[in-house]
Amino acid sequence: MLEMTKIRAERDEIITALKKRNIDVTETIDAIIAKDQQWRSAKTSMESITSELNKIAKEIGEFFKSGKAAEAEAAKAKTADLKLEEQQLKTEVDTLENEITQLLYQIPNVPNSLVVAGKSEEDNETIEVVGEPAVLHNKAVPHWELTKKFDLIDFELGVKITGAGFPVYRGKGAKLQRALIQFFLDEAEKAGYEEFVVPHVVNEASAYGTGQLPDKEGQMYHMPVDDLYMIPTAEVPLTNIYRDVVLPDENFSIKMTGYTPCFRREAGSYGAHVRGLNRLHQFDKVEIVRIEHPKNTDRALTEMINHVKGLLEKLGLHYRILRLCGGDTGFASAMTYDFEVYSAAQEKWLEVSSCSRFDTFQANRLKLRFKGSDKKKNYLAHTLNGSALALPRIMASIMENYQTLDGIEIPEVLHKYTGFTRID
Repeated sequence: MLEMTKIRAERDEIITALKKRNIDVTETIDAIIAKDQQWRSAKTSMESITSELNKIAKEIGEFFKSGKAAEAEAAKAKTADLKLEEQQLKTEVDTLENEITQLLYQIPNVPNSLVVAGKSEEDNETIEVVGEPAVLHNKAVPHWELTKKFDLIDFELGVKITGAGFPVYRGKGAKLQRALIQFFLDEAEKAGYEEFVVPHVVNEASAYGTGQLPDKEGQMYHMPVDDLYMIPTAEVPLTNIYRDVVLPDENFSIKMTGYTPCFRREAGSYGAHVRGLNRLHQFDKVEIVRIEHPKNTDRALTEMINHVKGLLEKLGLHYRILRLCGGDTGFASAMTYDFEVYSAAQEKWLEVSSCSRFDTFQANRLKLRFKGSDKKKNYLAHTLNGSALALPRIMASIMENYQTLDGIEIPEVLHKYTGFTRID
């Protein structure tokens, strides 16, 4: 959520910057500013009346002490009208505050200056390409055929039990999945991230806090009876650990990691491009989350990007890094870098990670702040997160790029986790 102080001070700059996302927020911004002026006027009047009531209350006490009962009763009568007016103003203030908040929820984060304008993924910038495509034998097949051939993942059984997009991992497929999760967690721990085991469902406040609501309401699995949401990523519970928290000073750099299953409805996802593991309703992911002082955000994002690069290089996968254009950048993100690995069997790039900086956007919703050096004023922290890594397409890439005529080789870095070096 954008800060009201910035909207007041930087109206034109915000409207211009958000055009990178191909949206015109002029009408909404002006409505917010108009309601904010009404809110401030009503709040000033309310506070003035409250002050007057406090003054009269003291006078009434003095009248009674002095035996001036008539004057005391007259003063009490005067307060009745003032209290009614105070309550009316309080209702107006609360109503305006809610209306402003609902309008603010409609506005996405302002793109970073490095983000270029663009309409779709076709306009994303390629920042770096690492490695070369795997050279496969002439009988190479995509992962959905490999999983069936070697009894690694049963998609049909998942449909029977639940529905499409909920695969069942079995045998060495299950062990490879578990090995990757442990590898990613171990690497995060080495990089200084504290591991958390968090709930897989969150309340509405948590979903609003990180920006999933109201923007992605249609993509989240909702349990109406309990009014809880299944998490689309560990980012949501991890970041919400610090909702309504004021950090005691400026000396902080909080690094968290967690493995969770992730649940996404992915409404409207059909066709060959979502076959097999390419897009699922339930999948596993290791997430890294950072809470930083604003002066450290650039460095933190670079460290996160390098961390993901290190994972992909240890797995021996050919990958590229994209900086997303305005039209493809997520609602809450100020800037996002996507990592894609190349599937030589499918002859396409598969997204496996996104590293994003949110600046104060999430922190403003979360009321996540820190005390300044004077210990008097509070400031909004910055939040960042990244996939390190999402499992399905990494699994697909390993199976496809490491396939041989009679099996699948396992990347050396995983041998100590799997207990086997190949699938055959």
